[in-house]
Amino acid sequence: MQKDHAFVINVTGRHVSVTPALKEYARKKIEHLSPDYPRIISAHVVLSVEKHRQRAEITLYCNNHIVIEAHNTSDDLYASIDIAIDKVLQQMRKHKTKLKKHHRPRKFLPTEIEVPVYAADHLEDEASEEIKARQVHAEKMVIRPMFLDEAILELSINQERSFLVFFNTETEIINIMYRRADGDYSVIVPTKA
Repeated sequence: MQKDHAFVINVTGRHVSVTPALKEYARKKIEHLSPDYPRIISAHVVLSVEKHRQRAEITLYCNNHIVIEAHNTSDDLYASIDIAIDKVLQQMRKHKTKLKKHHRPRKFLPTEIEVPVYAADHLEDEASEEIKARQVHAEKMVIRPMFLDEAILELSINQERSFLVFFNTETEIINIMYRRADGDYSVIVPTKA
């Protein structure tokens, strides 16, 4: 399946059997995407047909945990693929231009921290005010240094993530950015009590 490109491309169908010609067309379009930045690790194309609507969904998994998604619905699968590819290219260009425009020298390297998660056990006796905690699980997460506008761009491109932990290069403090219910972004800046 893989030819001269350096990443895996999967083409699947939902409610439709995908012809070899259609698979090859989608693969060729994905192969011609710019491989420089963000570097594509794998791609997944889902083609579906519902009544007279023909939909192409493209998801690119790139380095630095970047996920780029685009879709289009039209009356022709080939046209849907073309327009979805254009949307993917637009997102890739936006990401690359924004980072180049705001590229600043880095003083700090990415840091990996272990984040323990605790659950409170029940009280041993009612007189005791101390609650014992036990560790439920720990997750390792890479904390990358970035500016606030880069964090917003990263979170806006990756719609699957609801928050982002990063080392704010301007303030030199670890921040947490999250997507609010109204679509805006908020930043949690830890301070001492």
